[in-house]
Amino acid sequence: MDCCRRVNPFRACAGLRGLGYLMVALVAAIAAVSYYAVVVFAWGPVLLGGGAAAAGAAAVLAVFHLLLAMILWCYLMVVFTDPGGVPENWRPGAEDSGYPASSASEEQASPPRYCSRCQNGKPPRCHHCSVCDRCVLKMDHHCVWVVNCVYTFLEMVLDALVLLPNFIEFFQDESRRSSSPGDIAILFLAFVLNVAFALSLLIFIGMHISLVTSNTTSIEVHERRKSVPWKYDLGWRRNLEQVFGTKKLFWFLPLYSTEDLHNIPALRGLEFPTRPDALV
Repeated sequence: MDCCRRVNPFRACAGLRGLGYLMVALVAAIAAVSYYAVVVFAWGPVLLGGGAAAAGAAAVLAVFHLLLAMILWCYLMVVFTDPGGVPENWRPGAEDSGYPASSASEEQASPPRYCSRCQNGKPPRCHHCSVCDRCVLKMDHHCVWVVNCVYTFLEMVLDALVLLPNFIEFFQDESRRSSSPGDIAILFLAFVLNVAFALSLLIFIGMHISLVTSNTTSIEVHERRKSVPWKYDLGWRRNLEQVFGTKKLFWFLPLYSTEDLHNIPALRGLEFPTRPDALV
């Protein structure tokens, strides 16, 4: 019995790290297939062929490469940026960052939280990730895809639209097909994958818009239902600023301004202002 008690079932979650590497490879494969289908197979020859259609092909390829560059930038930033860990020996009100503390923080009204696995204090909205085996600041969930939804959605919609004429050709009589079976197979695969991912990401975008504008994480959805009003909901504008910052230009880039990092404690993940009328 004592042996069973010492078994940690959460260690099995560590295997998801390996799955994450496979997902990264899958994302790279989908990007490669889409690139071949759009640039090499569908629109590159149109551009090289010249004529009136070349201008349209140039516009399509320019937008495609711009969105692709943004996807790769955002994706690599998500993959290689630390999600945010709790400072060693952290305690409420003892932040070592040198920044001013918020006067309306949850820790001022709630008892301190402690993680027995990390042997450290837990800031508000912090949770222990069983996959990473560490506490993560303002944790939402552990995602094995870590793809930026907005740019990925736009890119896949564009891919599907520009491949649609060639996809229709796939269902024409075999005698009217102008491409080899291999190219047609790649076209079919790229079109189906992009449509499928675009539809699924559309659902995720809607869900995350709701979460961001209400200042809620996926973990906090159930807690929010029991708390009216939700203590972290400061209005949609301030809620967006706690995620993206106040510089509107940076909302479309995976960047923060130094000024925002200094002035908005929520961006540092250790303390969060709450509503004055909330019960905490």
